[in-house]
Amino acid sequence: MIYPSRRCRLPTMVKLRHGALSLALAALILNLGNSAKAVESAVYVPGTEDVPLMPGLAPAPDGMLVFDQPQGRIVEVTTSGPVRRRDVLSFYRESLPELGWAAHGKHDFERAGERLSLDIAGRDGHLTVAFSLIPG
Repeated sequence: MIYPSRRCRLPTMVKLRHGALSLALAALILNLGNSAKAVESAVYVPGTEDVPLMPGLAPAPDGMLVFDQPQGRIVEVTTSGPVRRRDVLSFYRESLPELGWAAHGKHDFERAGERLSLDIAGRDGHLTVAFSLIPG
């Protein structure tokens, strides 16, 4: 029989593990919420839903051509911004593989029958990045 005046005391280690587990679970839930917000707020190259637009780049007003044909889509978009060449390459080398794109060369990527090419021109701080997506 358990008397009301007696309490069950857990060892300190069990209490700490329980606290650490609660903290880890809270961090995981918060991180999942932030990831969902990041996906919802992701900006993509116009005409695509699977090529992210690097922060700092903006589409040129007349720099977009999109065709959807039976063989696949053709998208050509020109962007520009105050970014550096190495940052552009780093951004796309890191983000595109997470979306299923495989690198083929320095500026080319392939995925599911499509080829994406980046053409980077200008000088650091004022670059133009042209995206070309074709069936491949």
